[in-house]
Amino acid sequence: MTELVRIDAAQLRQATELILAEGASFAGAWASEQAGIPMWRVLMSTSRGTRALTCAATEPIPSITDLVPAADWDEREAQDLCGVSFQRETPVRTLATHSPRAQDWMTAVSGSGVHQVAVGPVHAGVIESGHFRLHVVGERILAMDPRLFYKHRGLERAARGEQSDAAIAYAQRACAACAVTNSVAYAQAVEQATGTGPDRRLRVARTVLLELERLYNHLNDCGALCAGVGFAPGTMAFAALKDRAQQLNMRGFGHRFLFGTVRVGDGGAHLAADESDALRSELRELQVDTAAAWRELSFAGSVQARLEGVGVLDADAARCMGAVGPAARAAGIREDARSSSSGLAYDGFTPASIPSPRGDVSSRLQIRGVELEQSFELLRALLDGEMPAGSASIAGERSPIGVGRVESPRGATVCAVELDGDRVGRMHLRSGSYANWPALAEACAGNLLPDFPLINKSFELCYACVDR
Repeated sequence: MTELVRIDAAQLRQATELILAEGASFAGAWASEQAGIPMWRVLMSTSRGTRALTCAATEPIPSITDLVPAADWDEREAQDLCGVSFQRETPVRTLATHSPRAQDWMTAVSGSGVHQVAVGPVHAGVIESGHFRLHVVGERILAMDPRLFYKHRGLERAARGEQSDAAIAYAQRACAACAVTNSVAYAQAVEQATGTGPDRRLRVARTVLLELERLYNHLNDCGALCAGVGFAPGTMAFAALKDRAQQLNMRGFGHRFLFGTVRVGDGGAHLAADESDALRSELRELQVDTAAAWRELSFAGSVQARLEGVGVLDADAARCMGAVGPAARAAGIREDARSSSSGLAYDGFTPASIPSPRGDVSSRLQIRGVELEQSFELLRALLDGEMPAGSASIAGERSPIGVGRVESPRGATVCAVELDGDRVGRMHLRSGSYANWPALAEACAGNLLPDFPLINKSFELCYACVDR
């Protein structure tokens, strides 16, 4: 359940301080509208659920970025796209509107020998547009400013006024690689707002789909890191494994990216007993071959030496920047949304850990290796016999706002939905990639310029998630 707490804008900082003192964590913020009045909502995750602090945005709102640095992008985006004003000691840098003046969006860096290196927005690979401005002295990176938001697709605006069950398409298409995560987060948000909840069968089906999505993403990320250091055998091995995982998705559920497998209120995917057995058999073979590829990578000494000590994001920085997912766990922060996902089948789940989390590229690779094994075991246990279609039933009262929080391959993704009857009044999607982009910039500082591509691949964040 999401508790909506209405306050005056002047009380926002005090309310934020109080809830942070209770052990809550920031989960996102967005601009909305209520009876024609612009509103600002700050979502906080607590041990008892989520709390949405909401205030009118008719006047400049006190910024909370000194209390919660992770809110920086949320405030900047709201200013650029929704016209919300914030009270800050320094001007709010633009984020999504791409001002032509460098001082409007870049970190102020000056001194003897400082120069800039521009990367993108057009890249050699088949990826979305993304620009990185690196401030360097010689080969040493002082700061990095990511510039994304190149293709504003208007997905959240397009969802307004749509029937709540149909608008799931906009969440799903925000990112192909996290299509299941975004769809499940949206479905959970709508179900929470309408006072319904999934039965056991639906929880199992959604969990299977989420772990299949995590499987091919982690295999892809391991291959990308191999490519980042020029280790061709690892690149090809993990690319082949990733393709096999997606072929498995296609045979089991009709789509390599698992599109169309999640619906609001019921299951869009099911397996007969023989299909479930076949899927388990293929997963066992894939697990064996993945373990073999991982051993080859682990014993490649020159590769491991290249990864250690590069792109360090320590635990303090990870908490400050609001890092989530493997990036946070590689720094020693054992937080995983699967541990508290009551709407899914993660009973008794324990977040992955590694012996010596250093927050570097090596640790981010290691945590994915542990999570691959974890996903294989979860899938083995869940795919036990038939996977029939499930449904959601009345579980509580309707709520003004519904929030779904799901662990994606890149970290916790949050979807908030405000309903107007049976139609969507507002949808806001804050993906794990969105949360981690500022952390990536933090991890680049102090490293050598040639390390930037490797650090970038170790996070392997999505560009499309911010092109919404």
